[in-house]
Amino acid sequence: MKYLLSFGLIITLAAPAFAWAGEVVVYSSRKEHLIKPLFDRFTADTGIKVTYLTDKAGPLIQRLVAEGKRTPADMLITVDAGNLWQAAERGILAKTKSKVLDKNVPSELRDPEGRWYGLSQRARTIIYSTERVNPKNISTYEGLGDPMWKGRLCLRTSKKVYNQSLVASFISHQGKDKAEKIVKSWVKNLTVAPFSNDNKLIAAIESGKCDIGIVNTYYFGRIQKKRPSVKLALAWPNQQSTGVHVNVSGAGVTKFAKNPKEAKQLLEFLSSEAAQGDFAGINQEFPVNPRVEPTDLVKAWGGFKADSMNLSEAGKLQADSVRLMDRAGYK
Repeated sequence: MKYLLSFGLIITLAAPAFAWAGEVVVYSSRKEHLIKPLFDRFTADTGIKVTYLTDKAGPLIQRLVAEGKRTPADMLITVDAGNLWQAAERGILAKTKSKVLDKNVPSELRDPEGRWYGLSQRARTIIYSTERVNPKNISTYEGLGDPMWKGRLCLRTSKKVYNQSLVASFISHQGKDKAEKIVKSWVKNLTVAPFSNDNKLIAAIESGKCDIGIVNTYYFGRIQKKRPSVKLALAWPNQQSTGVHVNVSGAGVTKFAKNPKEAKQLLEFLSSEAAQGDFAGINQEFPVNPRVEPTDLVKAWGGFKADSMNLSEAGKLQADSVRLMDRAGYK
């Protein structure tokens, strides 16, 4: 009896002063400073506690696969539809039906089966030196293979999922043969070996090592916010055809979630008008919710026609994209 009383006393003393209305455990490859403010607001609004773990997409997906039914994770947040598609195909995301999500997230920015939903958009587009490039000479992604750009083009490595998804969109729209010709023409025009990240590519353009390249828009946005007079600008290619390639960061409820109701509630919140401005704006991205405006900085880049390809296609064609770039000599 003394043991039971003592055990009861321990439980009472250890119990928190505040009883949470629920809990959600999130695995996120989106960095802490981009997600924590939104999680804090969600907790303040609902009383549901959000616990999270951050890492790169690959290790998080592998962890979810290894943990299986034992996983504590209720939600996965990651970047690029290629990663989201991989997670869905490996059976670690559940199908989520939600009229709220269907209203807030356009169909091309979510999985047709409801396993993941985009939460912010970024365009992978052309960036150029305003001192050495006439924007009238920029029209398409394919045009970067024109001889006029020989020794002037910089690219990020093909090993990054962002470029794999971009080339996957070429395969989807134009077929493998035409896509391979495009990539080979890029390789011929490279002035230096591909960079490991977009920041190094941007620095190379600023320093004069190259004049033009392809980046995710938010990398430029971060720099422009710090240095408004930077001698760089974005161009919107393929406006007379397929449109600019866009991709997403997004999320899905895990297959073995212990708190699926709360996870769905968090996902709906992150897609809402109340959250979208900050979710996208903190990182100078575009909201997915069509009723939410981007930041003034992003809005100043001007409007553009975006590719309407469902982003699940980028995932389906990812392996083909990787093999194609390898054949083309794009490292």
